[in-house]
Amino acid sequence: MAAPPADRPILTVLHQAHSTPGRVGQALVARGYKLDIRRPALGDQLPETTEEHAGVLIFGGPMSANDTDAFVKKEIDFINVPLREGTPFLGICLGGQMLAKTIGGTVGPHPEGQVEIGYYDITPTASGEALMEWPRKVYQWHREGFKTPRGTDLLASGHHYEEQAFRVGRNAYGIQFHPELTLAMMHRWTTRAAERMKLPGARQRGDHFAGRAVYDGPVRAWLHNFLDLWLASGSARATQSTVRDTEASDAPPGTETNPRRCAIA
Repeated sequence: MAAPPADRPILTVLHQAHSTPGRVGQALVARGYKLDIRRPALGDQLPETTEEHAGVLIFGGPMSANDTDAFVKKEIDFINVPLREGTPFLGICLGGQMLAKTIGGTVGPHPEGQVEIGYYDITPTASGEALMEWPRKVYQWHREGFKTPRGTDLLASGHHYEEQAFRVGRNAYGIQFHPELTLAMMHRWTTRAAERMKLPGARQRGDHFAGRAVYDGPVRAWLHNFLDLWLASGSARATQSTVRDTEASDAPPGTETNPRRCAIA
């Protein structure tokens, strides 16, 4: 497991009052990290810099990355900060769609109205396979997907929504699926948003729970491996910061050294 930097929490962006970071949050806390939870949709502010954070997470929500709400635009613009500062970033569903828009991609529905709600196949690309082992099926809850610009490192693909996971630079990732899902969250989502299972291509409620019994183990293993890889990707930034601090402290006096709808969550 990646060793947590002292006193540097994970900036965790949620979109509803009752939302939780689920299994992702549990895994980070188990690794010794604290979570700095903020809900911009409810008025929380985002920091001007992520230098005091070990990573940034943006989770899903019922809104769209195409919505005109001020907080949506602010979150999309904010993603430039961890990208510029080299802070590990992970966007899940809506968060991944926001990352895609930040780098010049698009977000929209399937041309035939198909949704992914339940367990669906994904296939790693050559880049994804080189990075790590991927689960065969993952849990989805969305009716919009992302299309990233040419040159993006695509890591996994799907059938209805071709792009399922991608990487920007060394340590920014966007994924369409939901590895954070706990059993309690599955009960909540399939109860509160039961109408979604009437949409074209959605799996029925019983299939969600039957699928979890078969497919959740590989997803859980993938998540733990992925988080270790993701957290370790911030080590270069920590080293660079140390070098900059040392250079600044050694400098003569007077000198200074100076980037539509998802889960209900």
